[in-house]
Amino acid sequence: MRLLDLRLHADPSRVVLRPFHLGWQSRNAPNNRAMRLVDDVAGLTEKRAEAEYVRVLRDFAGRHWQTEEMFGERFAEVENNLKLEAGRFSKVKRQLIGAYFCHEYTYAAAALMNPSIVPHPDQSGMTDDACRFVLSLRAVGEGHISSIAFREGIAYKDGTFELWPQASFATSVDLEDTTLTDSVDGVTVHRNRESSLSNTVIFPITEQQANGLEDLRLVRFDHGNEDYEWIGTYTAYSGSSIRSELLRTRDFRAFDLQPVRGRAGRNKGMALFPEKVGGKYSMIGRQDGKNLYLLKSDELDCWDDEGVLLMEPKYPWEFIQIGNCGSPIRTDHGWLVFTHGVGAMRKYSLGCALLDLDDPSKMIGRVDEPVLTAENSDRSGYVPNVVYTCGAMRVGEQLLVPYGISDSAVGFASVSISDLIERMV
Repeated sequence: MRLLDLRLHADPSRVVLRPFHLGWQSRNAPNNRAMRLVDDVAGLTEKRAEAEYVRVLRDFAGRHWQTEEMFGERFAEVENNLKLEAGRFSKVKRQLIGAYFCHEYTYAAAALMNPSIVPHPDQSGMTDDACRFVLSLRAVGEGHISSIAFREGIAYKDGTFELWPQASFATSVDLEDTTLTDSVDGVTVHRNRESSLSNTVIFPITEQQANGLEDLRLVRFDHGNEDYEWIGTYTAYSGSSIRSELLRTRDFRAFDLQPVRGRAGRNKGMALFPEKVGGKYSMIGRQDGKNLYLLKSDELDCWDDEGVLLMEPKYPWEFIQIGNCGSPIRTDHGWLVFTHGVGAMRKYSLGCALLDLDDPSKMIGRVDEPVLTAENSDRSGYVPNVVYTCGAMRVGEQLLVPYGISDSAVGFASVSISDLIERMV
């Protein structure tokens, strides 16, 4: 693989405005911290409240998008939850209360890792030599909570690429129905209508997601006749349990987040094929903690089939376990699948295999040595000795491969399809 120069790193300066929860209780409950805070602000003189609000704006207004509007929305939530008396507060006190129930969150302060990449829904102005793309990233912030961040850019057939710039602020998605935060079913979230995708973050919403949305594997799925939907599988971690879930979108403005039903959904690392194979939805996943399986289903969100064994560890660099590294990529030679292997000293390396187009349970070949492994300074990080990707993208006969570096940063590599296939045995 040809390693490219650009690296993306954790960045504590990337902050987003988030709700600050003191815990909602009955208005008349003893020691209700939220209500006591509201009463403290209410007890300020108007002059002191105005001075405090000016101070808040001076410190934070330039760091966030539509800061005052967000303070107003937050006060409305507090007012509803605590059943506050209508008309009790002046405008400045309403805004100040909203500010007290917000906080800054550094969503990518700890790590940026495990990317995937897909063609962008908007290809206007692109020639055959280029493809606009969406890059997804696992961003890890305070409390080691994982969220989903995005970048946009353009990839070229010569293996190079450009990333679009980010604004100095980021915005989180909005939940369509705010009563569904404890939902066991799906939820829908919307990107801020005035924010770009590169400045948008999807945070955990439901109780099952509370401790993180991990390792999104995006794919552009063709329902037929170029009817595309962008679908990603990810792990929802509650802090005590995991399950696989789906992110589904047509435009990267509205996102449906829904659980994967069925026995296979209890496992991590599932990756969807970009189209039906043999009339069925197909995935690759690790169902037993060590080996890769081919799964099939008649329903996109229900996977009861335990699957058929596809690949077992065969070479020393993958003796501990193997897993997929993103959705299979269609080529003239077969389905190209990136894998990861774990070897001695828990070192992660990238491999790849080729599956039959019509019957992906048939393996055509696989590499006997890693195609990418952590070396030199890339071995150091939050989790050392790791390279890992959640998906590559084809541009002509080249592949652009973003990859995580020791759970701390993101690098990029390019390689030709023919070079990979020539290495297979």
